[in-house]
Amino acid sequence: MARPVVLITGASRGIGAASARLFASNGYAVGLNYQVHTAAALDIANEIRRSGGEAVALQADVSQPSEVEAMFNSLDAQLGTLGVLVNNAGISGPRCRIEELPYAELQRILAINVIGPVLCTQQAITRMSTTHGGSGGAIINVSSGSAYIGNPHRGVHYAVTKGALNSFTIGASQELVAEGIRINAVSPGMTVTDMTADSPTQTFTNLPMGRGALAEEVSEAIVWLADAKASYVAGANIRVAGGRP
Repeated sequence: MARPVVLITGASRGIGAASARLFASNGYAVGLNYQVHTAAALDIANEIRRSGGEAVALQADVSQPSEVEAMFNSLDAQLGTLGVLVNNAGISGPRCRIEELPYAELQRILAINVIGPVLCTQQAITRMSTTHGGSGGAIINVSSGSAYIGNPHRGVHYAVTKGALNSFTIGASQELVAEGIRINAVSPGMTVTDMTADSPTQTFTNLPMGRGALAEEVSEAIVWLADAKASYVAGANIRVAGGRP
């Protein structure tokens, strides 16, 4: 039998890479999107193949419609019918106050963190929706607890993008669930990844569990939402934050 197919954006590092490994161990053929970290994406794809799985690395800037379309077409040709999309690609932008944020940086973070998931979801809909002849599927948006706490003094712009992604999840899930597509979100707390590498140690030790999340812990929630065990879960946003509101 053909393996179910998942596409994970931003899969070369962090939560995306951990999710790729976990999906592969659960029998999925994995499409690993990356933008610039070619070697890292190829390493993960090769690791999955050495373990007996299927994986392809797919370069694309998710904020560019033509590149997104080409990526999905390549996935179709190499792995087959898409069943799961994980919108994980994201950037934090500069650590700064609101008035210090350059316009170009604001444009870029909105393009990657908000426009990117919408563009990828559009492509997924044409493949998954029963209205378009598909057989359904699941979409998981990787949001952030920043949408709840606002990230004052160092990243309000990042929080804004994740708030937008939460709203997109709510609306899209209601629009598409009757067409066989379940859309949900996961909102991690402070997670030990490259994105948080410059965070002070105190930021982690002050958390309720006294530590940040591991990327592998967040990936468990993502893979569960894709599974048939979550068949009645749509429009949910699972907070994976070790007790932090």
